[in-house]
Amino acid sequence: MSFGGASGNTKVFKPTPPDRGSFPLDHDGECKIQMQIYLDCLRSSRSRERVPADCRLLAKEYLNCRMERGLMLKDNWVNLGLPDDKRNSSTDSPESKS
Repeated sequence: MSFGGASGNTKVFKPTPPDRGSFPLDHDGECKIQMQIYLDCLRSSRSRERVPADCRLLAKEYLNCRMERGLMLKDNWVNLGLPDDKRNSSTDSPESKS
């Protein structure tokens, strides 16, 4: 007797990982401190409509830790939805100097 189908035909299921969002778990806790600080920031700002800039910087630190330790592929900050390392304030932009 076979399990897996009414007619006895079994289909082999081969899972495919998603394009993004699939990365090794941090079993050794290498970035646990950064993760906990980031999550604490998110919890403390739950009532706000938008995530504060402070939490975004903490997310950046956490993801940077993961990238440095090979727990995720290195990528540009813009692709991860975070500001680039270049600090462009409104006073530094060419439009504001006119």
